[in-house]
Amino acid sequence: MRFIDSNIWLYAIVKGPDAGKRQRALSALQAPGIVVSTQVVNEVCFNLIRKWGFDSKQILRVIEAMYRRALVLPLDDASMRKACVLRDSYSFGFWDSQLVACAILGGCEVLESEDMQDGLIVDGSLVIRNILK
Repeated sequence: MRFIDSNIWLYAIVKGPDAGKRQRALSALQAPGIVVSTQVVNEVCFNLIRKWGFDSKQILRVIEAMYRRALVLPLDDASMRKACVLRDSYSFGFWDSQLVACAILGGCEVLESEDMQDGLIVDGSLVIRNILK
């Protein structure tokens, strides 16, 4: 299973100047076994509203599509505790540590993100990959 960070979703949803990144993002979202957290859903929606002016109907369609396409994991006590340990062990930022914790607890082998260290192996089980480079 693969955890897909919000930036990959945003490249796929919004047509930007970099067609190559958009195509790689779209391809990533077509593969089976996609996992996200509620944090990713929130980040995607927040950015679509703030940067691209999406209205409520558009946001609702995005939310419905994300829930259809991916297994959405909640942030809970276990993920928040794991995030604290990861922050200390790997010097992740607060928000990134929550993503990584959800990915690990969700049984993901890969976390695809543009914003984290490509190739980093976390907890001996999760590899961070930047598919957009």
